[in-house]
Amino acid sequence: MSERRSGEGQPDRTLALLWRNQRQLPSDPQRKRGAGRRPSLTVDDVVQAGIRLADEQGLAAASMGGLAKELGVGTMTLYTYVPSKEELLDLMVDQVLGERRLPSPGAPRPEDWREQVEIYSVQTREMFQRHLWLSQVSTIRPPVGPGMLAGREYLLSVLLDLGLTPTETNTAALAITTYVDSAASLEAESLLVERTTGQTNNAWWSERNDLWETYFDVEQHPAMTTIWHADGYKSTAHDAYRYGLDRLLDGIQP
Repeated sequence: MSERRSGEGQPDRTLALLWRNQRQLPSDPQRKRGAGRRPSLTVDDVVQAGIRLADEQGLAAASMGGLAKELGVGTMTLYTYVPSKEELLDLMVDQVLGERRLPSPGAPRPEDWREQVEIYSVQTREMFQRHLWLSQVSTIRPPVGPGMLAGREYLLSVLLDLGLTPTETNTAALAITTYVDSAASLEAESLLVERTTGQTNNAWWSERNDLWETYFDVEQHPAMTTIWHADGYKSTAHDAYRYGLDRLLDGIQP
């Protein structure tokens, strides 16, 4: 499963599409009113169809050709709504980022800041599990749309009253984003591999049990052996995630 990167479209074109519903932009085909036939689709229709294809059949299925067929239009017609696959990917990613139910500015939220971070954690993990293909997209250069900014705004607002300096507040928010998003992506990738191969991770490891009897050298791996004899390999991936997030928040707490 190859990785794709967001943020590779034409900047002006991408921004106009990402923020199409916030401003009246002439670049949005659905806002043009020429003498010809009115558009039968909207950019939103195209984006939702792309997400649906990626959810059901994988990211590769959400190609411009596959999407045109899904929508019953010609590929060239589709390009009048979304100019390229790069812009389409940004639109899809930002759309699912915006699905997270994060309290907006002024909306009620828990008083405890850790509980507020937990909302971000839960919503982000659930988002990745709904859209497993998201684990195949590198957002090192993110789509700078309303979905991405909403997540950023929420975490900064959570940390703003902790008494940290502005720089510490920003750094702490970035640390939480890095940890939660990375862990959620790995979890989604694991589920995606199980789906595409038809083999569970436990079954995959079971086929390699001979490693321990035939190849594993206890003298070369004393730390692993110590943990084994102490029955220390009981923790699950969820246990590891919870431990890491709790320790991270302990470190942020003034």
